[in-house]
Amino acid sequence: MASTPPRCLRDLGLFARFGVLCTVLTLLGGTAASGMFLYLKQEKRDERAGLTVDDIKGHYHGMSTKAPLLVALQDGHPNELTDSDLPEVERQALIDWLTGDRVSRDFDNFDLGDMAPSEIMAVSCLDCHSRTSEGEHAAPGVPLEYWDDVEPLAASREISPVSIEILAASTHTHALGLSAVTLVLAWLALLTSWPRAIVGLLVGATGLGLLLDIGSWWLTREWIEFAYLIMGAGAVYNGGMVLLGLLVIGDVLLPGKKATD
Repeated sequence: MASTPPRCLRDLGLFARFGVLCTVLTLLGGTAASGMFLYLKQEKRDERAGLTVDDIKGHYHGMSTKAPLLVALQDGHPNELTDSDLPEVERQALIDWLTGDRVSRDFDNFDLGDMAPSEIMAVSCLDCHSRTSEGEHAAPGVPLEYWDDVEPLAASREISPVSIEILAASTHTHALGLSAVTLVLAWLALLTSWPRAIVGLLVGATGLGLLLDIGSWWLTREWIEFAYLIMGAGAVYNGGMVLLGLLVIGDVLLPGKKATD
């Protein structure tokens, strides 16, 4: 006896298709919430706003970050941009301040006189780094007028990675949970009427993205460069899940061949 071929989603009845639609919408909402949670949890790992690769590096590998002001001064800023020359004694005074342990206390320390960081910046930096700066080299988006402006740019940070125990627990939870959800969505997508080549490519890319994402957590623990793979693979996985979900939603919304459940 010939076996009955598997039903396509478009062959399902109205209520079944409605149930699949609601379930996939919930799944996509959960994916969005997961991304939001990741952003909110990790984006301040380096104590700076916005999710960057440094947050990922710090979480899985740990890292030391130099204060942006210190990096700029050591790279020769502002002398490489303008005709003005920051005297070497003042540059060194700022570097010593940024590498010391009195960054906040000495910013406007009156006892330092003209060599106080706030005084040096007022003379040498505010032409370009004030909110009203204009001109070729003006940077009003990076003001240095007040301590609240300078503070996030003056701190060097030491970021400790998560413990092996937490990493193992997170891997256990995510590997099992995400794999199961991905298999269900992939199976639903394979039951749609869309071209198999397109669906297969998306399923393959999504599965590979998940494997590389979670696998790179452990690789990044040893080699910090794999943090970029975490971000890339995570983007592929989440993008694949969204596209697979949209294929399923599109299919259950199209007219079916059968009118009964």
